[in-house]
Amino acid sequence: MKTWRSVTALSLALLVLLVVAGSCSTKKQIKADASSNRDRVIETGDTYVALGDSNTSGPGLGTPTFVPGCQQTIGNYPHLLAEEMDLDLVDVSCGGAKTENMTEEQTALGDKVPPQLDAIRKDTALVTLSIGGNDGDVYGSLVLNCVRLGAKDPTGAPCSDLARKHPTALKKVFDGVTDAIVATVAAVLDKAPKARIVVIGYPQIIPADGACAALPLGEGDYPFARGVMEQFDKAQAEAAKEAKAEFLDMWTATEGHDICSEDPWVAGVRPQEAGIAYHPYAAGQEAVVEELQALVSAPGASLGS
Repeated sequence: MKTWRSVTALSLALLVLLVVAGSCSTKKQIKADASSNRDRVIETGDTYVALGDSNTSGPGLGTPTFVPGCQQTIGNYPHLLAEEMDLDLVDVSCGGAKTENMTEEQTALGDKVPPQLDAIRKDTALVTLSIGGNDGDVYGSLVLNCVRLGAKDPTGAPCSDLARKHPTALKKVFDGVTDAIVATVAAVLDKAPKARIVVIGYPQIIPADGACAALPLGEGDYPFARGVMEQFDKAQAEAAKEAKAEFLDMWTATEGHDICSEDPWVAGVRPQEAGIAYHPYAAGQEAVVEELQALVSAPGASLGS
C-alpha cells in the first residue's frame, strides 16, 4: 500500500507534468489596445463588470450573493466599490475560475457557470479583471499539497524539490496567463469599445522572510512559494502593459500584510476572523476598494507617465 506521503508527492509530480502538457500550445499573437479609454472617469450610475476568481469573489466575507457555486459575497471589492461609487454592478467573479473561464463555461461546486465575458455589454463603463492563479491548479497546489508535504517535512523544501525537476513548467503557466489576459482585454474591447479596463494584481500572501504556523510550509519552500505568487503578479502586470490597460498594483499596496505578518490581510490555514483559508480578509478587499476608487475616479495616467 502506498503511504499518504507518497500519494501526495505523486499527485504533485503529476500536477507538474499536467502543467507541462497543458501549457505547450503555440502562443497566440492577440493584440489589444485599451489606451484610449484610460481617461474615462467612472461616474455615478455607470455599469461596472467584475471578472475574476476567488480573490475577487470574496468567499466567507458576509452575505452570499447566491451566484451558484461561486462563493461570492457582498463583502468583496466589486460590491464595496459599487456601493461607494453608486455603480450598476454586474459581478461574475467566481471561486476556482481560470483564465479559460473568461470564454468557456465553468463548473463550480457542481453548478454550471456561464463564461464571464458574457456579462460584458456595449454600455459597460468599467471592467476589472483579476485572474490566473488557478491556471494549472498552481495556487491550489501551493496552499494545499505543499502545506501537506510541509507537515511531513517541516524543515525541508519538498515542493521546491519537485518543481526543480521541471524548471520550465511554471514559466509556461505564467506566459499562458499573460496571453490569456491580453486576449480577455481584446474581447472586452470588442464588446464594450469605451470600457475602462483595470487588471488587478494579487496581494502579498507569502512573507519575504521567516515562517509561521498560519502558513505551515516546509521551511525551505517559503522563498519558492513567494516567488510563484510574485511571478503571477508580474504576468498580470505584463499583460496589462501589452494590452495598454491599467494595472492596479496590489502587491505593493499590501506590503507588510501577508499571512505571517502582525496585521494579516489574508487568512492562514485557520482564519482568525470572517473569511476562508488562504483568501483575503475584509481588510484585503477594502484595500482594493481604496486603491481602485482613487484610480477610476480620475483620468488615468498616460502611457508615457
